[in-house]
Amino acid sequence: MDKRTKSLGTEKIGSLLFRLSIPATIGMTVMALYNLVDTIFVGRGVGTMAIGGLAVVMPMQMLIFATAQVFGMGGSSVISRALGAKEKDKANRTFGNLISLTLLLSILLLILGYLFARPILYLFGAQGTIFPYALDYFLVILAGTPFLSFAMAFNSIIRAEGNAKTAMMIMLVSAILNIILDPIFIFGMGWGVKGAAGATVISQISAFFYMLTYYMRGKSSLRFHFKNLKLDKTITREVFAIGASSLGRHGAGSILAAILNHILYIYGGELAISVYGVINRVFRVSFMPLFGLIQGFLPIAGFNYGARNFARVRETLKKTTVISTLTISGIYILLMLFSRQVMEVFSTDPALIKEGQFAVRAILLVTPVLGFQMVGAGYFQAVGKALPSFFLALARQIFFFLPLLLIVPHYYGLNGVWFSFPIADSLSAMVTLLMLLPEIKRLRTQV
Repeated sequence: MDKRTKSLGTEKIGSLLFRLSIPATIGMTVMALYNLVDTIFVGRGVGTMAIGGLAVVMPMQMLIFATAQVFGMGGSSVISRALGAKEKDKANRTFGNLISLTLLLSILLLILGYLFARPILYLFGAQGTIFPYALDYFLVILAGTPFLSFAMAFNSIIRAEGNAKTAMMIMLVSAILNIILDPIFIFGMGWGVKGAAGATVISQISAFFYMLTYYMRGKSSLRFHFKNLKLDKTITREVFAIGASSLGRHGAGSILAAILNHILYIYGGELAISVYGVINRVFRVSFMPLFGLIQGFLPIAGFNYGARNFARVRETLKKTTVISTLTISGIYILLMLFSRQVMEVFSTDPALIKEGQFAVRAILLVTPVLGFQMVGAGYFQAVGKALPSFFLALARQIFFFLPLLLIVPHYYGLNGVWFSFPIADSLSAMVTLLMLLPEIKRLRTQV
């Protein structure tokens, strides 16, 4: 066990959480700029309807991300606990299995994407003048699927080893390249949405090769052996069981986004889809400090749970909850105060700006509770409790938000869509609290 991995069980919680979370936050924030920068340049260079085209493709990108994260999150949980329990052979076998699984996933997604591009786009809400932009963007962005899948899955594994700095650099280099290429391809070459997609694909390829170099140079505490490429039923089952919560969270978000696009079209037309396209990207970047904190929390909690150091797990859970609540409260205040200015960055269209300002404030109403909710869901994933983790991943989006989305707008129109978000957030936070309290009591009694 190398020094970085060993520190998960010995270093002071506050400094360790900071050391792991900050690089993850920076890396993930910059990575989220992919779609944000694409949207800014497309909105300014092509127009409002082109933003709608990108918004329709976004759920499909989320779905690709979600399936890759099944292996990334599931595998990192297995590897963290195996390293904590000093089961190096199991950690290496899991590593090999993840390579095979990610490769098979990438091939499957490419085949399905190119064979059924048009029906998939329609299913995800591409209608009217939005459709041509969505098709152009999707056909190019799909080519980066294998590189994105490997980069995202194995970024989580690198963090599971305690090497957050390398994980950050992989995403940082990739995102900076995307930001540089966007204006060149969109404005300089005049390629429009195809240019935005091309810049993203090239950036994803760079992330893949950066990650490959890391492993080939022997920097990882994990070791590659060809024999470990053969799928192990026990390991595969455990990876899927734990990673299912990530698939449930992001996959449900993808499906919901498709449904949401259709409902937005019914109650607000193409403009409403473009409005949410902007808001979704802004929120993804704004909430990255919280996601980065969770990424720092997961390996600490998983390692110490595997080592049966339950007092340290409890301390990590407590500190992460406090920091996450303070962090998201700060984000909430900033977005509430500057909602109009945020929308103006993307477009000069007064209709988009006006509706966007109202929607931002409506959706954000109870945002401060999300910090606790995400830490609670992350805890069950970190300690390998697949069922509660999967349930919490689905609770907000499937059990609460989806029914609200189908009912509330029927009475309150487009405003009903926006207010369905905070209602679902409140309900999911209450469920998380009810599930987590018994677990905290259990940690106090275990030895």
